[in-house]
Order: sequence, then structure tokens, then C-alpha cells
Amino acid sequence: MLNQPTHVLDFKIVLDVGCGTGILCMFAAQAGAKRVFGIDCSSIIDQAKVIVQKNGFASQIELIKGKVEEVELPVQKVDIICSEWMGYFLLYESMLDTVLFARDKWLKTGGLLLPDKVTMYICGLEDAAVRRDRIDFWDDVYGFDMTPLKDIALHEPVVDVVAKEVSSVSLLLPASFSFFLFQLCLFPIDSHSLSTRPSLQTLFLSLI
Repeated sequence: MLNQPTHVLDFKIVLDVGCGTGILCMFAAQAGAKRVFGIDCSSIIDQAKVIVQKNGFASQIELIKGKVEEVELPVQKVDIICSEWMGYFLLYESMLDTVLFARDKWLKTGGLLLPDKVTMYICGLEDAAVRRDRIDFWDDVYGFDMTPLKDIALHEPVVDVVAKEVSSVSLLLPASFSFFLFQLCLFPIDSHSLSTRPSLQTLFLSLI
């Protein structure tokens, strides 16, 4: 939406939470926003200020260095909050709490969150090569039985990309499954637990 012809941002005040290089701020300004504020606590914001100036948006965009929970804006409320807050598997190392804090503090009644809805998907698969390298590896390490470490390895999350052409990957479920929908305008900031009870049927059991 931010880089497409639209009137949603015309003359609006926009806040970018975790603005990074300022790319979303510039998209918002380019799409017609009257004023854009970007907040980030990392040193990348120093380069972002130079980028904003080089691209001619210094009069529209103001970047603020600091934690969202600690800084103040020169306005009481904003019309739109945008953020690329999503982490691995949506929530792992995400900025959801920070976005919700900004929503409750600065977003005006009837304002927009971009994105405003996100969906979590799950898909079961087995990668024989990964299992061999990460799990079965502990059965015999240079002749030593180190199987007590297998349980730790099984519970340690792995962030990786699964390529379609990898022959060692086998699907345990027929398709990806949508199991949780977040509506950010309604999600309570003090909600620290999520629960859902999906019913799934595997394709085969030999690798489970």
C-alpha cells in the first residue's frame, strides 16, 4: 500500500515503529503523508537521517533515536502506524509488544495499523538430512555415545529456509495450515499467551 497510488495516506500523520533505514517512512511520504515520524533505537537511524535528506524528504520526515517506550513525539496522536515488526515464525524475536505500546499511546481513535491483520501458518515436514546431521549425529561422535544431547537438540529451534528441490524433505501434512489470526487493532498488549487447538492429520507416521 505504501508504494502504490492511494489516497489512504494523503495529508496524514504517520509513525513508523522500528524505522531502520527509513524506507517505510519514505514510502509513506511519497504516498502523500503530511508528516512522518520514525523511531529506532539502533545506530542505523544515523544513516537513515542522511538517506532521508539525500532523497528530499527532510521537510516531511523526522527520525527519532531511542526506545519507543521512552521517547516522546512532537504530536499527541498519529493517524497511521506502520511497522515491519514481524519476526521468525511471526513472533520469535518480533517487535509486537512495541507496536502495541505505540498503538495504545499514539494512535488516534479510528486510526490505521499497517499491517492490521497477520496470519500464522504451520506445515509439518521431515528433512532426513537435517535429522541425520543435527539429531542422529549424537549417536556416535568419534566412537562415543552422546545420546543424552539428542533431547536438547530436538528442543532447540532451528531457523532455516526449506528449498522445494531438496530431495531429503518429506511433507508430513498435505498443505500449510492457517491456525492463528492476529487483528492488531484489537489484540491486548497484556496478552502473553496464545492458544489454539488445530486438528491435523499426517500423511504418514514413519518419521514422527
